[in-house]
Amino acid sequence: MPVSLIRSTSLSDVAEYAYAATAPAGARLIALAGSCPLNEDGSTHGIGDYAAQTAKCLENMTTALADAGAGIEDVLSTRVSVATTRQSDLVAAWDVVRDGFAEHDVPSTLVGVTVLGYDHQLVEIEALAAVVD
Repeated sequence: MPVSLIRSTSLSDVAEYAYAATAPAGARLIALAGSCPLNEDGSTHGIGDYAAQTAKCLENMTTALADAGAGIEDVLSTRVSVATTRQSDLVAAWDVVRDGFAEHDVPSTLVGVTVLGYDHQLVEIEALAAVVD
């Protein structure tokens, strides 16, 4: 049984994601560390490019999900952190996340932060997933 996305008719429809999600009964929860835009050699991917770094974060997140026996459709929620003070940079990252999740538009939080952990890092994505084994 899949993750259920919940939309509210009592809240604004301007948000491009579900307002809540539930895991199926008996699901195994998977808490993913923040996915960073790191290449296999540890270098930062897409220096200076919010969209490229977001795409790399999604790629790395998908790999971590697969290693845990899950896929993007098993994600319950995300938190996207973007090192910026400009809303346009947040939107650039968000557009890539929206495309990556497509119809599985999970509840998400998008925040601007002052700095992230790796040199030249602009984006990090945390996720919570649930699967029934």
